[in-house]
Amino acid sequence: MRKILFLSFIIIVFGSSLNSNAQLLKGIKKVFSSKSTGLTEQDAASGIKEALIKGTSEGVQVVSKLDGYFGNPEIKIPLPSEANAMAKRLRSMGMGKQVDQAVLSLNRAAEDAAKEAKPIFVAAITNMTITDALNIVKGKDDAATQYLQKSTSPELNKKFQPIIKTSLDKVDATKYWTDLANIYNKIPFVTKINPNLTEYVTGKAIDGLFVMIAKEELKIRKDPVARTSEILRKVFGN
Repeated sequence: MRKILFLSFIIIVFGSSLNSNAQLLKGIKKVFSSKSTGLTEQDAASGIKEALIKGTSEGVQVVSKLDGYFGNPEIKIPLPSEANAMAKRLRSMGMGKQVDQAVLSLNRAAEDAAKEAKPIFVAAITNMTITDALNIVKGKDDAATQYLQKSTSPELNKKFQPIIKTSLDKVDATKYWTDLANIYNKIPFVTKINPNLTEYVTGKAIDGLFVMIAKEELKIRKDPVARTSEILRKVFGN
């Protein structure tokens, strides 16, 4: 029974070319009647894991390249919300360029750190069980992303924080931020500002990463054309 449910999951979750319930049943019947495929539960599990690894790897690649965060309005990291008043005041004083440079440096730090996420995702996917896979198909279109977010966020946060801190220093984000904060804090009657920049950028970097992973998951579910290995063609070719 579990095998029947699992093979049905394979066809449904990654989107075959079937367009109706009748066609879907016909496709499932084809899988079971074809002895030439030699499709096993292990093949299916391997195919799903490879597809998810492919999707997460592409998501990581998108955000870790130059302008992966800064050039994407959906995940671009702004200054901390408590710094909005500071940014507005400094811009009015002719320091817009310095504010923009600070924003750019935050995003460069996130792009620099994001590449470290891939091995964490690979480990989580490798440890995925058949039950995990079935729970994913019962969920929404971002169910795999939610699974990864739940199983990897603590490690991502732990891994990202020191990298983000190093990256912030490397791209001079810490300097830009400190300079802006010091200038602003000297203005009479303003609320002093000095948020934890490392913690803030780490959280925003991880949030943006999962936004892109969710997009890659949706692509895998809806568009099965990218079968780039023998195991993917074997599993999803049915």
